[in-house]
Amino acid sequence: MTRVSRKSAGAWPVRWDLLLRYRLIEVMTLWEGRLTTNHLMRAFGIGRQQASKDINTYLADYGPDNLVYDRFLKGYRPTEAFKPVFTQGVADEYLQMMHAREDLACSFESLTVRELNTEVLLPPARDLRPAVLRPVLQACREGKRVEIEYASLANPEPEFRVIQPHTVVHTGYRWHVRAWCEKNGDFRDFVLSRISDRPELVLPGDRGAKDDEAWRARVVVRLGPDPRLSPPQQALIERDYGMERGALRLETRGALVSYLLQQLRVDTPADHRSPEAQQVVVLNHDEVQQWAVMPG
Repeated sequence: MTRVSRKSAGAWPVRWDLLLRYRLIEVMTLWEGRLTTNHLMRAFGIGRQQASKDINTYLADYGPDNLVYDRFLKGYRPTEAFKPVFTQGVADEYLQMMHAREDLACSFESLTVRELNTEVLLPPARDLRPAVLRPVLQACREGKRVEIEYASLANPEPEFRVIQPHTVVHTGYRWHVRAWCEKNGDFRDFVLSRISDRPELVLPGDRGAKDDEAWRARVVVRLGPDPRLSPPQQALIERDYGMERGALRLETRGALVSYLLQQLRVDTPADHRSPEAQQVVVLNHDEVQQWAVMPG
């Protein structure tokens, strides 16, 4: 894959706004098979002349063999020699762009940023307030203790806690902070929407990510088709997930294993669902189980 080299250590090869436009050029061309100046105009609020200039500059300086103008399509299409320069050429990049567009369209109804023939289902927004996130992030950066008022499923009545946070995590459905809990004497996940007051930074902490064994541990989760499926069905699942030799290897942190299992719907025994609903199972269950502790 072609890459744009940096001129010097830490320097961007192109301006940030142009980088985003070039990424959109590649994503739209590769995944939708047609790029027009309208795509850039709608996405970035620029004029047709600027959009045309961006495409021409991309072709002249970065991807001369990537696009060809098709008069029938009235736009550019990818060539057989297409090689991404500013992207990796994976479907997640297209999905991320669709998510961003959908989010903007929901916030600003007058914007025509959605692409035609696409629809994205967004998870419901959780209650996350800037007044909570800002001091928590500051504590992570500065290694400070934080006083919070926190409620959990185990203790729904809010109580005061002192925590030492090191990393804010978004699991795809909710936000939490990984932190040392001085009350329980271990590292735990605190859901940010359950912090009811404004966190107050206090004394410097003495526990960080380097002390969090579950955070530092790298765990491999191996997935395979549900063995209850027929061989043709299993082959279909293998193709869906891009499995190799009947398995998919996913690496994550020990502290995030439970969330990964939740996303894949393999956090409960397979026999609780039909094989058609279950589809995949964890192949190395014994290795993964020690990390699969669901938060409250």
